[in-house]
Amino acid sequence: MRFFYNLLTYLLYLPYVGYWLVRGTTNRAYLQRIGERLGIGYPQLDRCIWIHAVSVGEVVAAVPLIRALGKRYPDRPLLVTTVTPTGAARVASLFGDEVHHTYIPFEAPAVVNRFFEATNPEIALVLETEIWPNLYRGCGVRDIPLILVSARISPKSVRSYRRLLPLFRETLSHGIIIAAQSDADAKRFVSLGAAPDRTRVTGNIKFDVELPPDLAVRGQELRAQLFGERPVWIAASTHEGEEEIVLDAQCKLLQVIPDLLLVLVPRHPQRFAGVRELVTRQRMNIVARTDGKPCSASTQVFLGDTMGELTLFYAASDVAFVGGSLVPIGGHNLLEPAALGLPLVSGTHVFNAQEIADMFVGKGACKLVQDSAELAAEVGRLLSDAEEASRQGDAGREILERNRGALARLMAMIEPLVD
Repeated sequence: MRFFYNLLTYLLYLPYVGYWLVRGTTNRAYLQRIGERLGIGYPQLDRCIWIHAVSVGEVVAAVPLIRALGKRYPDRPLLVTTVTPTGAARVASLFGDEVHHTYIPFEAPAVVNRFFEATNPEIALVLETEIWPNLYRGCGVRDIPLILVSARISPKSVRSYRRLLPLFRETLSHGIIIAAQSDADAKRFVSLGAAPDRTRVTGNIKFDVELPPDLAVRGQELRAQLFGERPVWIAASTHEGEEEIVLDAQCKLLQVIPDLLLVLVPRHPQRFAGVRELVTRQRMNIVARTDGKPCSASTQVFLGDTMGELTLFYAASDVAFVGGSLVPIGGHNLLEPAALGLPLVSGTHVFNAQEIADMFVGKGACKLVQDSAELAAEVGRLLSDAEEASRQGDAGREILERNRGALARLMAMIEPLVD
């Protein structure tokens, strides 16, 4: 099975290069440092601690872990790999020169070997469900401990992986440690070949989210400077096809709350200009963050067209809708707005973090909606009932506090492997 997998990686090498070149025609960020994806230009390191976080969501989740590793092992270089340019940009904005960054290499064996020869990891930490057979094998044959952090696998994914069960079992046979989010996740990994004695339940490090202590104050200052004294709701991390639903909800809400402001923050920066055009076509008054001016009384939409300020916009809002959930993307992070005590609204497509969503819905900390009418109704209800909004925000914070501790359990696993 591995022979055919490696043959496939070489056959796909040129199409892979073509894919990134095509992506680069619409987003130049995909062409930057493209050599790293192909085995060229890696930082030359020794005994680094390698953390892989595929994109923005995983990078944000990894922040407490990276901070803890930097504090515990100040003599070790920290290497963070991502797949997407937006993930790379978030690493740069959060850590600057504190960590090294490179894009994860393509799975062809020769490319993987060059990655290891340059970076020399002492331990590898991969967030959630990233499965890379040749990278994992590369760790195994070099005796590099590998931990799947906050590992999760859905029942649907299990069915897909069973089709490649020999390869998957071989991938998991290289001494990989599974730090699973839940008992159910742990059992699914074992059913696919993970060693039971190396599979443990540590929880989800996303619950150990760290926000700056002055964030709430800065959010209110931003609100006073840009928004004025008016109700504000935020639609965060939205995707194509979702902004239309959100704007329709805003139109409905303006009929009953005429001074309501929507803070609209698309997930991907390459869509900022297109979303602004969409708002203009809807004949709605818009001000963008990059305009550098405050909203007027007639402004109906504020566009968050910058990177790294989402939590600040959350802190300046009254109600949060978390995107990627009204379209089948799978939903984004509910925990950041919950940490700020915001009442939450989400679409029904939350399969990327189903257990977290079920937890919030079950405790009354989040309401799921299906369309613009339901979204407008729920946001309007929360804006008009301050007591209920506060109750939902408190419920979200309580869930967050009760589920903290995964980071401490993970660090206890890491320390004997590094020390």
